[in-house]
Amino acid sequence: MSDAPAHSVAFVRKTEIPAKAPPVAETGVLKWIKENLFSGPFNTIMTILGLLVIYYLLSGLIPWIVNGTWEGADIRECREILQGSGGGCFAVISDRWPQLLFGFQYPDYLRWRPTLAFLLLFLAVPPALFVMFLPRWTLIATAIYPFVAYWLIWGGTILAPLMSAVALIGGYMVFKTVEKGGFVKGLAAGIVSAFLILWIGGFISTAGANVLALEPVESRAMGGFMLNMILGTVCVSLSIPLGILLALGRQSKLPIVKGFCVVFIEFIRGVPLITLLFVANVVLAYFLPPQANFDLIIRVIIMITMFSAAYIAEVIRGGLAALPKGQYEAADSLGLDYPQAMRLIILPQALKISIPGIVNVAVGLFKDTTLVSVISMFDLVGMIRGPILSSTDWVGVYWELWAAACILFFIVCYGISQYSQWLERQLRTDHR
Repeated sequence: MSDAPAHSVAFVRKTEIPAKAPPVAETGVLKWIKENLFSGPFNTIMTILGLLVIYYLLSGLIPWIVNGTWEGADIRECREILQGSGGGCFAVISDRWPQLLFGFQYPDYLRWRPTLAFLLLFLAVPPALFVMFLPRWTLIATAIYPFVAYWLIWGGTILAPLMSAVALIGGYMVFKTVEKGGFVKGLAAGIVSAFLILWIGGFISTAGANVLALEPVESRAMGGFMLNMILGTVCVSLSIPLGILLALGRQSKLPIVKGFCVVFIEFIRGVPLITLLFVANVVLAYFLPPQANFDLIIRVIIMITMFSAAYIAEVIRGGLAALPKGQYEAADSLGLDYPQAMRLIILPQALKISIPGIVNVAVGLFKDTTLVSVISMFDLVGMIRGPILSSTDWVGVYWELWAAACILFFIVCYGISQYSQWLERQLRTDHR
């Protein structure tokens, strides 16, 4: 018999001990707060100071919103309703919202037309922004929308936007046909053909002035946030392709093309936008014939587009410079000519790199559309500074109107920013 004590016999566990829950301070919200807000003495002090600042701001903002009123025909009735409660007089927004959106000159009974154009925008934009998820044929809605929106907002015969669409299609077909003999030759032939079709279309539109004609509205009647949306949408859409051409031209080996692009970009970037707007409003008229009627909105669109295209060109040039030389050599090894190499290999990669910079310019451009108020165009800011605040009904009301303007611009700019971040995630092809 063995003399080994009984407690020396090995014990074999047949079941596992149940896992215990981690400490509460090491999981969930408490862990995040501990690591991000109170991870050290400095972060703890900054967190407390930040909370005090937020409390100070909210202690004045929340009562101003909660105690505010949306009733009242003028500032006097609004103050009687508030009775010194310190709330906001939001009745000015409910009373003047048509002017904030459409201006004060756009006919009341025609406001359904820009409203319809704005709603159609939600059908025309997704095919261009989410092209990887929607069928290609849906891009037809994107291509048709600019002409339909112009017809709805400005009115007149439908032949004018229709002939513009025909000119664009005809110019593109001529370009594709002549492009085989050279890109520059094809581009010149397409532009000449488009202008020729537009010239002929002008006579056709004049002859058929009553064909599906809507009541015309002058550009001077455009105002409110509608004007900001028109300028922002059109200028961003036009400045991106123009910026690409300028960026490629600046890297061209042709001295004339490169010199023109360099001078254009450097001159535009060195001049404030407000100066260009004054040129569009005043100086440009001196270089036109006495009887010429060059629409003010068209002049402003041209100046803002050139301004933003110069900045976008530099952003895209940075994207082109970031590509390794091997990408260009790979295109040469495949036997691709310059247009094919740019369209199939170089530009897709450069534009992906340039997305943050392009979005930054687009957001800044949309906010800069408020500068048109200095040349007597009543956009959203111009309406607030002019007709609304100068009226005796709402004199002394400031914060409510500017808060409404901030919210409108924030919604658009935040939407652009979120889309760009989503697009960057979709195009991220690396293995990080």
